[in-house]
Amino acid sequence: MICVSEINQIEQLAEYRRAWASLLDQTAGASFFQSFEWLETYWKHFGAGQKLRTLIVCSAGRPEGILPLVVRRESTRVGRLRVLTYPLDDWSSFYGPIGPDPAATLAAGLEHVRRTERDWDILELRWLGAAGTDTAQTEQAMHDAGFQAYRTVWDRTAVVNLEGTWDAYLAGRSRRWRRNLRHWEKRFARQGKISYVRYRPTGTAHEDADPRWDLYDTCEQIAQRSWQGSSTSGTTLSHDSIRPFLREAHAVAAAAGAVDLNLLLLDGRPLAFVYGYHYRGCTYGLRVGYDAGQSRDGAGNMLLAHVIRDSFQRGDRIYDMGIGSLDWKTRFRTAVVPIFRCSHFHPTVLRAQLLRLKRWSEGRRIAVMPQ
Repeated sequence: MICVSEINQIEQLAEYRRAWASLLDQTAGASFFQSFEWLETYWKHFGAGQKLRTLIVCSAGRPEGILPLVVRRESTRVGRLRVLTYPLDDWSSFYGPIGPDPAATLAAGLEHVRRTERDWDILELRWLGAAGTDTAQTEQAMHDAGFQAYRTVWDRTAVVNLEGTWDAYLAGRSRRWRRNLRHWEKRFARQGKISYVRYRPTGTAHEDADPRWDLYDTCEQIAQRSWQGSSTSGTTLSHDSIRPFLREAHAVAAAAGAVDLNLLLLDGRPLAFVYGYHYRGCTYGLRVGYDAGQSRDGAGNMLLAHVIRDSFQRGDRIYDMGIGSLDWKTRFRTAVVPIFRCSHFHPTVLRAQLLRLKRWSEGRRIAVMPQ
């Protein structure tokens, strides 16, 4: 018999830590962002003003799937609305249910949402489109639970498919790009010794969980010197609005064996960094920065080329460069992947219906589930 328990307190959810870790290991396309440890850290820093609604789907008394959800108030073009969604908050590209059978977890979880008191105006499952986050499964589960589902594009991300070899990848780049890469390498070689550092601790389970704060602090220092250093939008590691969260998440990721930290140095002097997380051969590039004084010399581009080449050599599968700045990422990416959302606008909430009509009128609606 299937039963669903709803957990609204992060402290209570911690009791399921082991079960969560076991189910994450069985989740197709899983990422560090789907771990309990990431959610716990995120909630500590950004949980205020949100309501946790994590659904534990059990069979014969054992957890078989987890559906992490939150209710948050969001500003829209028609006013503020309560949105029931995943707790990713745009920190990565994709998210979905935890466990080996996402369709069954979605079906049980959304049926629970239908039966319980409504505390939302829009049910919107975002960050769909990768393995384990199938849009058709989400649409079907919403439809089966009695929710009309509208599928639209939430955003797009640039990815590098790491199948094959670095040489084959390089051959697929433009002649001009290959020429520029050789030019950057020669220019820096004339200035001194270039070195590339990639730090990937394997985690507490392998007695290799040193956060290497010296390397992380170096990334922060480069971020402060970058052209984004004066940004107030939270786009850099060093920005006050996110710095405490990212530092704590770094320690958590090191313990989980999920840190992916890359540095480019010239005679030991740091020039550029790429920081992110990896899990099962999939890497997400969270933040990139380079010394503004070296930008014309191509330090950032050369580092990213090092990262991709090393990823091929390690046998990684996917490098997700993340949303935004897609024009710049064109020279590296092998594909631009759409990120979908499936939305249900409650029929009795006027503002929700106005938002639905606005999206429809702009031609952003892709498909509607049949009645």
